[in-house]
Amino acid sequence: MSELEAELRKAVRGEVGFDVTSRALTTMDASNYRRVPLGVVAPHDADDVAAVLEVCRDHMVPVVARGGGTSIAGQATGTGIVLDFTRHMNGLVSLDPDTRTAVVQPGLVLDRLQEAAAPHGLRFGPDPSTHSRCTLGGMIGNNSCGSHSVAWGTTADSVRELEVVSGRGQRLRLGQDWAGAPQGLREVVDGELARLRTGFPELPRRISGYALDALLPENGADVARSFCGSEGTLGIVTEAVVRLVEAPRARALAVLGYGDEGAAAEAAAGLLPYGPLTVEGMAADLVPSAHVLPRGGAWLFVETGGESQDEARARAEAIVRAADVVGSTVVTDPGGQRALWRIREDASGTATRMPDGSEAWPGWEDCAVPPQRLGAYLRDFRALLTAHGLRGTPYGHFGDGCIHVRIDFDLLTEPGVAAFRRFSEELAEVVVAHGGSLSGEHGDGQARAELLPKMYGHDMVRLFERAKGVWDPDDLLNPGMLVRPAPLDADLRFSVLPREPVDVAFGYPADGGDFSAAVRRCVGVAKCRTTSAAGPAVMCPSFRATGEEEHSTRGRARLLHEMLAGELVTDGWRSTEVRDALDLCLACKGCRSDCPVEVDMATYKAEFLHHHYEGRRRPAAHHSMGRLPQWLRLVARTRTAPLVNALAAVPPFAWAAKRLGGIAPERDIPRLAARTFSRWWERREKGPVGTGGDLVLLWPDTFTEHLSPNVGQAAVRVLEAAGLRVALPPTVRWRTPSGGGEEVTVAMDPVSLLRGRERVCCGLTYVSTGQLDRARAVLRRTLDLMEPVLGTAAPVVVLEPSCAAALRSDLPELLHDDPRARRLADRVLTFAEALERHAPDWTPPRVERPVVGQTHCHQHAVLGDAPDGRLREAAGLAGELSGGCCGLAGNFGFEKGHYEVSVACAEEQVLPAVRGAGEGAVVLADGYSCRTQLEQLAGVRGRHLAEVLAEGLGASG
Repeated sequence: MSELEAELRKAVRGEVGFDVTSRALTTMDASNYRRVPLGVVAPHDADDVAAVLEVCRDHMVPVVARGGGTSIAGQATGTGIVLDFTRHMNGLVSLDPDTRTAVVQPGLVLDRLQEAAAPHGLRFGPDPSTHSRCTLGGMIGNNSCGSHSVAWGTTADSVRELEVVSGRGQRLRLGQDWAGAPQGLREVVDGELARLRTGFPELPRRISGYALDALLPENGADVARSFCGSEGTLGIVTEAVVRLVEAPRARALAVLGYGDEGAAAEAAAGLLPYGPLTVEGMAADLVPSAHVLPRGGAWLFVETGGESQDEARARAEAIVRAADVVGSTVVTDPGGQRALWRIREDASGTATRMPDGSEAWPGWEDCAVPPQRLGAYLRDFRALLTAHGLRGTPYGHFGDGCIHVRIDFDLLTEPGVAAFRRFSEELAEVVVAHGGSLSGEHGDGQARAELLPKMYGHDMVRLFERAKGVWDPDDLLNPGMLVRPAPLDADLRFSVLPREPVDVAFGYPADGGDFSAAVRRCVGVAKCRTTSAAGPAVMCPSFRATGEEEHSTRGRARLLHEMLAGELVTDGWRSTEVRDALDLCLACKGCRSDCPVEVDMATYKAEFLHHHYEGRRRPAAHHSMGRLPQWLRLVARTRTAPLVNALAAVPPFAWAAKRLGGIAPERDIPRLAARTFSRWWERREKGPVGTGGDLVLLWPDTFTEHLSPNVGQAAVRVLEAAGLRVALPPTVRWRTPSGGGEEVTVAMDPVSLLRGRERVCCGLTYVSTGQLDRARAVLRRTLDLMEPVLGTAAPVVVLEPSCAAALRSDLPELLHDDPRARRLADRVLTFAEALERHAPDWTPPRVERPVVGQTHCHQHAVLGDAPDGRLREAAGLAGELSGGCCGLAGNFGFEKGHYEVSVACAEEQVLPAVRGAGEGAVVLADGYSCRTQLEQLAGVRGRHLAEVLAEGLGASG
């Protein structure tokens, strides 16, 4: 143990982490930069913060304050000690509705403050798009703003007082009239009054540099306001008194369509006299589907408030009448407004990829100019992009003259980095020429601090250095930011990654086959760090269960990044740190859809496990559950299901089986079906498939085949009732035209294929346990068996969502060298999709019952559930299914050591929903894992939608 680590452990009550994982998780924020810290401390209180500063000052080790780690200019990274405020100093100390103030700790997430203020009709004004994970301390450090800044200003406008520990350990309470000012600060200001009165541009989003003009006498000598935006370079905030604003009782959202981005930018400033709450802009290149938006090539999102819905709507309609638009819509329904706002909020993640999928990066994310200059600035900005051969998609706070943009810089090669520097220098001059600020929201950090002399001149920057010296004479706090900055092209996080593609099993088609590029997808937006799954969202259930960064999608991506870098994580694929972080990944695939940049941690986990255990002994669970299809086929062939069930019901035998199989002792072993689905089908089928409706091939997945054949039987009944012809692959008989116009009969013996070793399989259990060589072999055999099917138009209907997702996504990515894989993947349909596409005129039975349950996480992430929703509605099944993950997630919840997390995931949404269901409600759960979790934790029988509809057919017929 190092001397520094030993002294910190002795001095503080909070956790001290000098281990590889703790350091790896904090090497990056949401910027282009990377620095490796010596250690991480999670302080319990202000005393801990002061103690850390004292120890670090003795050792001349820098200190960096970190909140949610979503800063995009590099200011939340450092080479010394990182203070993580999210673990302990994350509370709401008090809230006073009468004075409209709240006392908060720096690690408090903004949404938690908003939730506490809402019952009093209050809210915190600033609301960045990262509101679900950014912290108040980080917002103070960066002087964050958000979409409502035209109404409620920046964080500095909402701060009353700050409790701060300075670089020399002084406890200061900052406020107006020089309250809390460190000795010498007033003298610096009094000697530079003229410069402070004339040296700052007038615009609402001037965030760059130190706000020393707030210390002018005519501005109330507000030390707290001046401190905001100092990026942790002057002192460490330990508590803040913040102002709350009255939230409008009702809101309306006017979406205004314009011909292009320039027209929208020119119009924005003219809407400000109408008192809107927001004036947000975005163009069509950031909207995957604009069908929900009014006509136009760019849009302004203008929100209005009022005492009533009529008043809010009237204000919105007045703005529409005043605006020269090509299309418009006004929405007062809260759900409709949330859906529209989600388009705008997701733009920050969408913008990290160009429309063609190529990478785009921050660095010039949030320049701001006077709103009246925005249109002209955007034209010059676009011209500069073109001159440098770059692309970017601007969006943002048009009413404040602030745009966000991520640009397709080449930050991987020396010429590309040099071009990045040239562009940065030229753009800084363009911004200044328009009277703007290099930062309009997220701070300067390392990305822009080097260029502050272009904006302020060298004399003002030297004044900034003097102010920094008063607060922090030892340059202990976040050195290299704002004053005496590090070069903007140093410490780039991509420089440590391998230059050649890593040898991997999956194809990573969206990343050019490059695993490093796949890992680079995570830019640190941290949407995975939300503490509740909003709406139908799934990502990231393990983080919500543990609250630990290493169990978030971002945390795991950071560890994989460091594994590839080889500096901190030095043992590559054999890394125990990466293995342990991935161990609690449920492979739910929620990140594939919910992450703005579509990080697919389930695939990365499978890839890692494949390499980690290559040539090594695997955990018992990989054999017992990873090879589940083999064991179940053996039971079926030997007809020993009754014997297995009987032994599993005897406690000593069950205990031994679970111990040998690496199964959680708390789990019950599921019962096997006495007769498999395919045996039921074999006895039922009479001769060749008849003529009539479309032919569909019903996939006999492992779970339907051996564990819940009743689901398959119900599906056959419903599909046939809808007029479809059903067959099982690969034992089907049908006629298909050959190339010469003759009819060719394709026939396969059902007994030898279904009872023997030749069976179709999606490979899911092998993929989820990282047995990718075995998965490839299974899938190639499946393609061989399915080849006759691929020559027809018949779709493949898969009842188990996880198996459907594996065929649709894992199959073509794992067998990327076999064109048949894509052909089969494109054939895969869910039960509801099959009915919607191949029996569009069929009317399902009216069940007329309420439903509860949970959309399967793989269905949400890969397949989509819109057809299921329409089918439920047509059947009179009323109600919305919850989001999140059931927590069982295939083999995850059965594995030893996962039970508590599995239960915590279930307790988040699905179990409360089921317990609160009214009498007569149908519990829907299309996934076998979901049904098993409900049965074992709640004693409730969940049913597949096919079962419910089949029951309805009986009731109606």
